[in-house]
Amino acid sequence: MKLKQKLAIRYISSKLKLISVVSKKRAAEKAFDLFSSPVSRSRKQSALFDKVERLPMQVDNIPVMAYRWNKGAGKKVLVLHGFQSASKNFDHFIQLLINKGYEVLAVDAPAHGESGGDRILLPLYVKTIEAAFNQFGPIQNFVAHSFGGLAITHFLEKIEHCEDYKIALIAPATETSSAIDLFFTTLNLNDSFRKEFEDIIIEKGGKHSSEYSIARAVKTIKAKILWIHDADDDVTPYSDVIPVINANHGHIQFITTKGLGHRKIYHDEKVVKAVIDFL
Repeated sequence: MKLKQKLAIRYISSKLKLISVVSKKRAAEKAFDLFSSPVSRSRKQSALFDKVERLPMQVDNIPVMAYRWNKGAGKKVLVLHGFQSASKNFDHFIQLLINKGYEVLAVDAPAHGESGGDRILLPLYVKTIEAAFNQFGPIQNFVAHSFGGLAITHFLEKIEHCEDYKIALIAPATETSSAIDLFFTTLNLNDSFRKEFEDIIIEKGGKHSSEYSIARAVKTIKAKILWIHDADDDVTPYSDVIPVINANHGHIQFITTKGLGHRKIYHDEKVVKAVIDFL
């Protein structure tokens, strides 16, 4: 971690702790704003996006950018990025899917890439997928990384679907509670206002954070799932995946990698090939 980042974290941590002395609720609100706000946007340049069909949408009055390649091909696939990422980061997947004869769709979640907004929560990402599905579907194939994996599983819970659907999950954000744990740990915050933080999640989405869980969602999903996760992932911990593996779900195939972490994994040639072959 760079010195500038360390100093910023130390400042934010001290500020939140000071606020919590006066008002735990106010500290929780400030922390939640940070938790749901990406601090950076991908600036990657990709020639593939120079020739893409851009498909602007509106989701909760937020301008959202969707993309399409190879319109009219027989099968459709939707590519979904993670937190603080963007569709452009998956251009290598997109090109291979085009080569395989897919109509490829992708969407920048609110507050990411070319979409507007400054915050993203799971219900909003699910609504974004729903908007793309309704406007450009039907879609039965999905590739999703990290937060995108959490979103697509919660979307599929909402709709009628069958075993013909396929989802490739790459380092998915398995448990929202773990994301919150990481956030509090990174900022060196204690649990003095964790309850108030959780109350905000319930207020915003109507559910406890433990309900925003892929481990829970896959129990009701019929789609075939390829789940690829690295044992050394320090963002979406592998310890969250083990109970899902041990549950022996017949519709889920697991691949465990080693040494790729959370972001290198979706660039790894073997991982990419496994996803393309699965679809």
